[in-house]
Amino acid sequence: MGTVQGVGFRPFVHRTATALGLDGWVANVDGHVAGTVAGAPGAVEEFAQRIRSAPPPLARVRELRIVEGTATIPERGSGFAVRASRLSPPSGTAPREVAPDAAICSACLEELFDPADRRHRYPFINCTDCGPRSTIIESLPYDRERTTMRHFPLCAACAAEYTNPRERRFHAEPNACPACGPTLSWETSRGEEALRAAARTVGSGGIVAVKGLGGYQLVCDATNDAAVTELRRRKDRPNKPLAVMVRDVDEARRLARIGVMGRAALTSPVRPVVLLEAGPLRLPAGVHPGTDRIGLFLPTSGLHHLLLRAVDRPLVVTSGNRADEPIAIDDAQARRSLGRAADGFLGHDRVVRARYDDSVVQVTGRTVLTLRRARGLAPAPLRLPRPAPAPLLGVGAQLKHTFTLARGDRAHLGTHIGDLTDPATYAAFETAYQDLSALTGIVPGVVAHDLHPGYLSTQWARATGLPLVPVQHHHAHLAACAAEHGLTRPFTGIAYDGLGLGDDGTLWGGEVLIADLNSYRRVGRFATAPLPGGDVAVRHPWRTALGYLHGAEPLGVPGPAQELIRTFTDRLDAGAAGTVRAMIDRRFNSPRASSAGRLFDAVASLLGLVDSVTYEGEAAVVLETAAGRLRPVPLARRVVRVDGLWVYDPQPTLTDLLTRQANGESVASLAAAFHTALAEATAELVGRAVEAGAPRTVCLGGGCFVNRRLLTEVRRLLRAQGLRVLVNTVVPVGDGGISYGQAAVAAAGLAKERG
Repeated sequence: MGTVQGVGFRPFVHRTATALGLDGWVANVDGHVAGTVAGAPGAVEEFAQRIRSAPPPLARVRELRIVEGTATIPERGSGFAVRASRLSPPSGTAPREVAPDAAICSACLEELFDPADRRHRYPFINCTDCGPRSTIIESLPYDRERTTMRHFPLCAACAAEYTNPRERRFHAEPNACPACGPTLSWETSRGEEALRAAARTVGSGGIVAVKGLGGYQLVCDATNDAAVTELRRRKDRPNKPLAVMVRDVDEARRLARIGVMGRAALTSPVRPVVLLEAGPLRLPAGVHPGTDRIGLFLPTSGLHHLLLRAVDRPLVVTSGNRADEPIAIDDAQARRSLGRAADGFLGHDRVVRARYDDSVVQVTGRTVLTLRRARGLAPAPLRLPRPAPAPLLGVGAQLKHTFTLARGDRAHLGTHIGDLTDPATYAAFETAYQDLSALTGIVPGVVAHDLHPGYLSTQWARATGLPLVPVQHHHAHLAACAAEHGLTRPFTGIAYDGLGLGDDGTLWGGEVLIADLNSYRRVGRFATAPLPGGDVAVRHPWRTALGYLHGAEPLGVPGPAQELIRTFTDRLDAGAAGTVRAMIDRRFNSPRASSAGRLFDAVASLLGLVDSVTYEGEAAVVLETAAGRLRPVPLARRVVRVDGLWVYDPQPTLTDLLTRQANGESVASLAAAFHTALAEATAELVGRAVEAGAPRTVCLGGGCFVNRRLLTEVRRLLRAQGLRVLVNTVVPVGDGGISYGQAAVAAAGLAKERG
């Protein structure tokens, strides 16, 4: 059991058994692999050892069950066969596992550019070690007739490969060639001419919608400033960085500082977008405005390789959607939604069954954090340290939405979906959930959800009529970290993010908790400040800054002097600032929040870096970039005891910031000083808790820890106290990991209830 379908596992079993002289058979059974072997005891033992220890590159053997003497013994010398699949699962089997898509392998890449090979320049080249999987599967067991490749009958040459155990494409379900497989299209052109037309359009500054593995992508010349600017205008994406696809690692090195960990991430079969520090050779500023990080990735398919070579320059390759809509997968829908964004469509006739955007990871020191779990990673299962005694669903949060289906010790974290407030994205969530539930065979009887009643995910959970498990937002963040690392004992947790509803009905976001997978208690927090206008303040950090300056929680020390405050307010629109000040004074539509993320926003605005944002986390990204590598004297900080909690009071920090700004200190120096002060305040909050008996293992969670400088400094300071520090790597550290944390909490709770 495990990820054993769509990864060349049956051919591997066939080759292994044949090499050892064993008789028998192997077949797909529902979503698993089963079979019978017979032969000398030593050979059978060696067979089992090889199956466990040396499976194909994309396979994951979770469990190998060996039952002796229960099947008809094959006749000696009858050989070993791959039998037809069976649809009926044996009783009590684990959830079925769906293999993620895998980037083109080196063997296929060599064939792609070999003029003597019959697949020379064929965009849809693949084998058992690479190519589409989760994006083409319609049902399990995994056979061609249950994928979107069923529309393409194999030609004689491909059929011969498919049935030959010595071939790399033995039982490769997406197997195809120019004679029998999918074909590129561009208006009335097909094949090579379609590719040339698309390349000409991109090369001349145009924008092309390309049908990739998991849906459409918008592509333009990354070196053409006008093309990048026009793409942003058409896509309605003014500032959020754009991913850049490069031909190979050498080209990536010219654009970014890679390092060992970066190279490993770039070249993995996942081929994620890797956020790296930009190098000396810069692309137009519009590619990654406001940040010194650039998102690079290598080609994922033969089509991408061919297009890159034809254009012969780096390409912006971004999701085929507008604003916060889901990525387009249906051809007709893509033309409707992207018709004004693209100058042409490079499509093909293979149906994309499931929507998968590109995965995104970030290198921080020797740690690779997953920021978006999608193509190449999802929906491969993760382990739960406390097995779920009943099938359950973690329905996630609102932004960066994912869901998680779990049964036993397996949790299937679905692909990144996006912001549920967009109706099309909400519909995409429902479709993705239904599809993954059908494929895995997990039909949940319990739904775990966020406390926030306004989240559409919470409302969806309540509408199911199933038993519900409410999970506090920051507990879910920390449980996701603990569960990924197999931690079941109590731990100290630091949850820093934008906003999440606390169990007291207020908005949290700068929290120190003592927790395990069942429960938590708050031991530290940030002081609160009002958010004038609620969500409007999130989009306009100058409002949040005014909230800190005029309405911060009174903790015994005065805030900045009026003359310092005026250095900020004098540059604002007087009418708007007056209105916001009145909202704060009257406590009108100004919910209070103890949010680390909102404090980042306020500081970015106070320093004049950004007053309004166009995507979540933009102000923090700009502030981190401004800090650079400087190491100035930290800003002042203060931690006090309030109602049994240790509280970080940012008022001394903000007063020091405005004072030093008035004295002429640079924005870069102050941005760096703020990061250090925040890290030191965090270390003090945790240190106080540990002195009082809190666990010495610390889990970090929440989107603020995407900030490389904050993560690095917090880890350094905590480790200096002799503490063990854990952070998510394969599970997104931000809201994309919430659903996995919810599943871990719900599983532990159900297990406790049932003894």
